[in-house]
This record gives sequence, C-alpha cells and structure tokens, in this order.
Amino acid sequence: MNDTASTETGKPRNYSMKPDQQPPFADFMGMKITQVSPERVTAELVVTDQLCNRNGVLHGGAVMALADNLGGTAAVANLSPGASTATIESKTNFFASIPVGDVARAECTPLHRGRTTTVWQTRITRGDGKLAAIVTQTQLVMTKPGG
Repeated sequence: MNDTASTETGKPRNYSMKPDQQPPFADFMGMKITQVSPERVTAELVVTDQLCNRNGVLHGGAVMALADNLGGTAAVANLSPGASTATIESKTNFFASIPVGDVARAECTPLHRGRTTTVWQTRITRGDGKLAAIVTQTQLVMTKPGG
C-alpha cells in the first residue's frame, strides 16, 4: 500500500490512493462524499456547532478543508497507477455564510489536468442554493521514485 519513500513526517507516502477511500479527516469533519468521477466530485457537510466560528456560521477553515478534500479526491480520481498527489496552492473567495444547521454542498470540477499539476475549482453553496465560496487549488502529481 505504501512505498518506502517517506514524507516529512517519516511515514511512507501513499502511492496507491483510491478516490473512494477518504482520509480520516473527512470523516472527522462529517463530510459525505456523494459522487466521485474524473470529471466531478460532490459532497455535503452538515454545519454543526463544532464547525462554526464565533458568529454561528461555518468557519472559513472548514470551508477550505471541505474544498481541499474534494480537490484531492478529484486529483486522485485522475492519477495514473502508482502516482500520488498533494495540494501546493489554494485560494478561497467567500461570498455568503452558511449558518449552523444548514448543509454546505460542494462540487469540484477540473480547470486543468496536466502531466505534473492539476487545477480544481470547488463551488460551495448553502442549502438555499446561494453561492457561499469558490476555491481554486493546484495539486502536484508525483510519481513513485524509480517508477
């Protein structure tokens, strides 16, 4: 499952990622992945008190984490066997808040799929359909050393 090439944590880098296998962080936050394909990844996140800021709305960091997880999942859905990925850039524009009790819905689609990088855009909307945020991120495509 993992290769001997290690990350900065000393743990081996995962070169056998699968898009339908989410990292523990996604479960911790309560993300529900609803669709995965090379063209589109969608998810929902119920806004709980634990994910809110002081104003009772979804924390900006939670919005960015949702989008980052979707962008990573989309990148993995486009990887060649034996490749890995990591986020190297992310930009977020916020347009509206999402209150506690509402559901954030996210859709991630490709802007660029190259040999060494992929670029993803994630649109996050509130339950009423209003646009809450757009996140654009770049994923590095890494191949197994010696592979």
